Amino acid sequence: MTEKNKTASTAQQQLDKADQQFQAFDANVKEMTMDRMNQAPKVDVEPQTLLSQKDIEKSKDIFLKPKRSISCKEKFNELYRKDYEHAKEYVQFIAENREIIGETIDLWTRPFAGMPAEEWDVPTNKPVWGPRYLAEQIKRKYYHRLVMQQNQISGSDGMGQYYGSMAVDTTVQRLDAHPVNQRKSVFMGAGSF
Repeated sequence: MTEKNKTASTAQQQLDKADQQFQAFDANVKEMTMDRMNQAPKVDVEPQTLLSQKDIEKSKDIFLKPKRSISCKEKFNELYRKDYEHAKEYVQFIAENREIIGETIDLWTRPFAGMPAEEWDVPTNKPVWGPRYLAEQIKRKYYHRLVMQQNQISGSDGMGQYYGSMAVDTTVQRLDAHPVNQRKSVFMGAGSF
């Protein structure tokens, strides 16, 4: 009978220890706010497309148009007309799909209320012309990667130290868009979107 009680008590101790580790992990995940996640370091990745200025000049101009459009019943707010005029300007950029290299990017846009929702197919790794709001939306496509690391945590009960997992995050750019420099001068930088 005492053997069963010993086994039950050691099993209960292991369950309590696992519960404490889970509670520490849960508290650490709750501390992660969007502000803290946005401060996470970005993973540096080499650009997929390394085109010279001559290659860019020789490439034919590809102008993107929406594949499909769904209208909206809302009225456009005229206070945002200046922002809309700036956002709809066509810019030349190179889109990259970092998750599935070389695959065409399929996404929807609706930058302002009162505008129709538009579906776009954006070819990757070649210079294309598209509205600024499309390039900006592609540039905003990133996610936070949570990584588990073993760290030593001091116990609050004074019984010693526990080893548990802490969540650490990094930011990974899933899709990216780089502006194409149309200037011939070496001293002029590429304009941003």
